Amino acid sequence: MNKRISEIVAGLVVIVAAGVFLAYAASRTRSIGGAGYDLTARFGSIGPLAVGAPVKIAGVTVGEVTRTALDPQTYAAIVRFRIQPDIKIPKDSSAAIESASLLGGDYVSIAPGGSETMLSPGQAITATQSAINIESLLGKFVFSAANFASSAGKAQNGAAASAGTK
Repeated sequence: MNKRISEIVAGLVVIVAAGVFLAYAASRTRSIGGAGYDLTARFGSIGPLAVGAPVKIAGVTVGEVTRTALDPQTYAAIVRFRIQPDIKIPKDSSAAIESASLLGGDYVSIAPGGSETMLSPGQAITATQSAINIESLLGKFVFSAANFASSAGKAQNGAAASAGTK
């Protein structure tokens, strides 16, 4: 009986420790009931942007993406994000989806405008720039470089052939 009680106590200690860790992690990431206000933006493409991705102004994180959805009429990607309550966004601001590195880590970047009117909770940023597909750009660069090398080689062979016939 003594062994069974020690096993129960050990199990309870593990459960309490896991609960404390979960509460600490949730408070550090502000993922549970984060304060702030929601804004939306529509993009042609959001690439690999995910819920929980940061929202930044001048490289400083000021919020996070809370939801992504597709508008079934226009096929635009709708991104909803929460901004810290002490940060006010001018009405003429723009939003872009940017990559932190070549390995990923996309985020929403907001470029504040100059308007004295601020966006209210629930409003939308209308000036947006969609995600740039890095893999597609690299593929186009490699393809164009290969075409350039091929056409340069043909021109050089043609010039050598015409020089040899003179």
